[in-house]
Amino acid sequence: QVQLVESGGGLVQPGGSLKLSCAASGFTFRMYVMRWVRRAPGKGLEWVSVISSDGSDTSYADSVKGRFTISRDNAKNTLYLQMNSLKVEDTAVYYCAQGSKHGQGTQVTVSS
Repeated sequence: QVQLVESGGGLVQPGGSLKLSCAASGFTFRMYVMRWVRRAPGKGLEWVSVISSDGSDTSYADSVKGRFTISRDNAKNTLYLQMNSLKVEDTAVYYCAQGSKHGQGTQVTVSS
């Protein structure tokens, strides 16, 4: 079955950086479009970014464009999200997603 395990979250000051990882298993990773979504405290799921199966095409929510970079390593079955210039409003639980499935998430807290 599909398993997605996110890691790399933590506490960071505004302006800082974090790199999230998502280890995928149970499906043919290289064949699937993958996404990052997030849930801020008290809010619903928000789409953050998407990447094509071969990594050649990416797209971002306006709120993170120019600051976040999605990437993947199909040889390692791993999805990444490089987050730079973090803002307080980026505080959320971040999930990687394949279709309607996502992992347990990793907490990102941006605070001074």
